Amino acid sequence: MSRTYYLFSVGKLKRKDNTLAFETDVSRRIIPVEDVDHIYCFSELEFNTKLLIFLGQNQICLHFFDYYGNYTGSFIPREAQLSGYLVVKQVQHYLDRDKRLLLARAFVEGAIHNIRRNLEKREDKDTCKKIDVYRKMLKETETIEQVMSLEAHTRKLYYSKWEEITGWAFEGRSKRPPGNALNALISFGNAMTYTTVLKEIHRTVLNPTVSFLHEPSERRFSLALDVAEVFKPVFVDRLIFKLINLNILNEKHFDTRINLSYLTEQGRRIFVTEFEKMMEKTILHRNLKRKIKYKSLIRLDLYKLIKHILGEDTYIPMKVWW
Repeated sequence: MSRTYYLFSVGKLKRKDNTLAFETDVSRRIIPVEDVDHIYCFSELEFNTKLLIFLGQNQICLHFFDYYGNYTGSFIPREAQLSGYLVVKQVQHYLDRDKRLLLARAFVEGAIHNIRRNLEKREDKDTCKKIDVYRKMLKETETIEQVMSLEAHTRKLYYSKWEEITGWAFEGRSKRPPGNALNALISFGNAMTYTTVLKEIHRTVLNPTVSFLHEPSERRFSLALDVAEVFKPVFVDRLIFKLINLNILNEKHFDTRINLSYLTEQGRRIFVTEFEKMMEKTILHRNLKRKIKYKSLIRLDLYKLIKHILGEDTYIPMKVWW
């Protein structure tokens, strides 16, 4: 079964016959090409076009993060699965105001439900009631801007509880650069979720550049941003709470300066290790009546989205039941 590889050391990634080799000043690591589907690079990486052609032929994605752990971009192979019919339908849903609004609301509805569920587990009834007001207002939204505004207000309210939940200073969301350790964790976790969703989209016939909540852009795969909204409260937030409350991550795992904080290499290693463990966990699916892995929840949501776009069913986002 294919797996994800994480590169933390400065080195050179190259094709070696019909497999991959990662070389540093002190070691050489062979990566069987049939054993990998994604490679995450958290350090300086030397490679050439020969490698990219080989990665493309084997449908291997390469994701890059900068020195501070910020996601900077991806090499995504040419689509292995194509459907002109679905692309046309996907674009039609974007161009049709009502169809786009319906999907935008659905993504935010899923995000709000999962945010609320996190607070329910901590018995924060007062904040849940306030979030219920936003959920009701969401149904009455008439523009994408209104939908995104409600999502932003919900997250602002949600984040106002994070200091209480974690015991760490927060003072609101800051992104580039993250202003403190909590913001650094959120940004890093969101990037991991975005690339994980992008990986799953690549395995379907959906076009990752045609989105509904976020505006399509030439410089990003905006559909991955849409779908990631549903999963961030589950994959990122819950993991952050666990890592902090169990003292798996603490202040020594961050390099903090004035108005800037980022995970050290050791901190990133811990986070991605725990992230991978979580994605491999299984849960009994309520409808399928069988156990599935966390990462499979994304694929199931994408299949539901495809059916919605084709007019076969109505898209209902993944809503946490556990």
